Amino acid sequence: MNKGRLRLLGALILTVAAVSVGSSTVSAQAKSVSGSLTGVVRDNSGIPQMGATVEVVSEMVRPGAALDLFTNTQGIFNGQKLYPGFYTVRVTLAGFLPTLEKHVRISSNLTTVVRIQMQSLFASLDQLHRAPSAGPVEADDWKWVLRSASATRPVLEWMDDDEIAVANVTVEISKPRPLRARVEFTDGARRPGSVSNVPSTPATAFAYDQSLGGTSRLLLAGQVNYDSDAPAGGIATVWLPTGSLGAGPHTALVMRETKLGPDGPTFRGARIDQGGTIAFGNGLVLHYGGEYVMVGLGSAASSLRPRAQLEVRISDDWQGTVIFASQPSGPSPLEAGPGENGSELSAALNELDAFPALLWRAGHPVLQSGWHEEMAAERKMGQHGKLQLAAFHDDNRHAAVFGRGSSLPAADFFQDYFSNGFAYDGGSSSSWGTRAALRERLNDDIEWSILYSFAGALSPLEDSDAPLRESFRTLQRHSLGVGITARIPGSGTKVSAGYKWSSGTTVSRVDGYGDSLFQMDPYLHVGFRQPLPKFMAGRWEAIADCDNLLAQGYVSLNSRDGRVLLVPAFRTFRGGLTLQF
Repeated sequence: MNKGRLRLLGALILTVAAVSVGSSTVSAQAKSVSGSLTGVVRDNSGIPQMGATVEVVSEMVRPGAALDLFTNTQGIFNGQKLYPGFYTVRVTLAGFLPTLEKHVRISSNLTTVVRIQMQSLFASLDQLHRAPSAGPVEADDWKWVLRSASATRPVLEWMDDDEIAVANVTVEISKPRPLRARVEFTDGARRPGSVSNVPSTPATAFAYDQSLGGTSRLLLAGQVNYDSDAPAGGIATVWLPTGSLGAGPHTALVMRETKLGPDGPTFRGARIDQGGTIAFGNGLVLHYGGEYVMVGLGSAASSLRPRAQLEVRISDDWQGTVIFASQPSGPSPLEAGPGENGSELSAALNELDAFPALLWRAGHPVLQSGWHEEMAAERKMGQHGKLQLAAFHDDNRHAAVFGRGSSLPAADFFQDYFSNGFAYDGGSSSSWGTRAALRERLNDDIEWSILYSFAGALSPLEDSDAPLRESFRTLQRHSLGVGITARIPGSGTKVSAGYKWSSGTTVSRVDGYGDSLFQMDPYLHVGFRQPLPKFMAGRWEAIADCDNLLAQGYVSLNSRDGRVLLVPAFRTFRGGLTLQF
């Protein structure tokens, strides 16, 4: 009997110790990945509102308890130790209509700031009774929520007999079901000239979002084509420990394989990418990362490519940025945030094409490489605009030049089996540049941007007997680009179009980092996204992308290596269907 009691007592002690250790571990993990939320509540006149009730509700699949806060005399509220993810902020105050702010992102070790404007109840009553419209009116257009208890709340509705009726209904705040998978059925190359590119043939790509428990997630992406003579494909895995894309840490592993023709060699490539964010107080944020790239095509080539971006908050309207990045310029697909349609799945697919261009130099493979240093200042313009002024320096060691030609020396030209195109090492170039850019969202359907740059680019000289590489010079060029993205009401069609002009002839990009940052391709580019009627499960969409639609910028040049047609931007078309569910 005594032995049984001792065994029972020992088991209880071990259980309590395990629970204590587990609780401390969870608390330590929560402390390391938590973020915070702060905000200010004002009325239509901009007057801070004291005593407003602020309820912060997690939108995760397994939400925790709601966080209840109150505003102080300046209308400010603060919430600490929030897990990274999306939250709904609900604000109520007597005499005002309740206000909801959905999909507020909390990031690890960062403070998210929200500004909430409440509308007076009495001002809303004056505008409530509207004249009947010619078309049908949705029932939701005549309802709004009033302050009440957390479980039930009255809904005020204007009735046809000019009487006001109040009824208690249960309101649940729930996050729309997130997209878990994306499948693309397309024809056309994603990125011509890229070492990871697949032939311009029908292909299928997929991406899947898998939860790993808690906030951790794993994004899986893959692609395969259907060309029996030149099969190609790849796979990518992206681990998000905090579940936040573009703000939290990430680890990506990408592998690709392409057979260059029926009797040609096989390209194999691998990328390992690691990045993250560190916040130093409320005014200093460091984005860091790096990738290791290794490719094989007969012989191997590798490259270590670090990057860093330091953001300094100067005031509520001004922010300074210092950037150090590896060429080719531009933030990585994961650090740029969600891709088209705000989908993190499309960002994972873009990882498949993030390899630098493979070049050939003296019979050995080399990777496009260089350095980009930049200092920029950004200012908020109104509620939805941002102005950027920047000065930068580009130092290319192996600048990629693309073109078309045949019977070229194999020691220096990386020929494309699928066409007479080639990639060429244009050598080194160094230049300073400046940039001014403005991006503004006019409304929920229209966003536009304008980009001006003055920077160096490789420009061809007159025909000569010298090798092609000695026929290039780095010259300063002006460039001006305008882009617009719009959604057509009713049909839901999304259209993106833009045009970028450059002064003088160039065979490389003017301010490649700015092009990537503001999604500005050379010359005329147009894209369409058309939602299709719901005839099967999921969301179907037709897509079409046209780059350099007018085939501008092509340069014909004679050199010792032969006659070539240099192409700074290929004319391409890619179309197909996407399914998201």
